[in-house]
Amino acid sequence: MVALGSDHGGFDLKQAVIEHLKERGIAYKDFGTYDKKSCDYPVFGEAAAEAVASGECEKGIVICTTGIGISIVANKVKGIRCALCSDTLSARMTREHNDANMLAMGGGMIGSNLAVDIVDTFLDTPFSGLEKHSRRIGEISTMEDK
Repeated sequence: MVALGSDHGGFDLKQAVIEHLKERGIAYKDFGTYDKKSCDYPVFGEAAAEAVASGECEKGIVICTTGIGISIVANKVKGIRCALCSDTLSARMTREHNDANMLAMGGGMIGSNLAVDIVDTFLDTPFSGLEKHSRRIGEISTMEDK
C-alpha cells in the first residue's frame, strides 16, 4: 500500500497520482489534504511518513508546491528516506542506491504526465542490495539513533 499526502499546492497532482494508482490497481491510503483550501504541509507529510515508518504502508508519496518542504517533513520521521524527484533518473537512482521509501514531488514544478512516469519508476525499481549501498543506509540509520 502507498501512503499519500499533500497540501493545497500539491492537491491537483496528488489527484492525478491517485487516478494513476487506481489504473494500475495499486492500493493507497490518502492522508489528506482533501481539498484546495490553504493548509499546512507538515500535518499531511508527517501522517504519510508515519504510516510508512510504522509499516502500515510500504512506500509513500508526498506533494507540496515545490516538494521541498514536505520532503523535509517526511525526513524528520525516523526510518524515512524521502527523495525529492523531478525526473525519472533520480527516482530510479534513489531506489537503487538509497532504498528510498518515500517520494516527494512538486505540484507547481512538474506536470501530471511526468509525475506518473516518476511514480512508476519509483514504485517499480527495486533496491540494488549492493553491499556499499546497504552499508551507507546503515550509516544513516545509525545517525538517526543518536
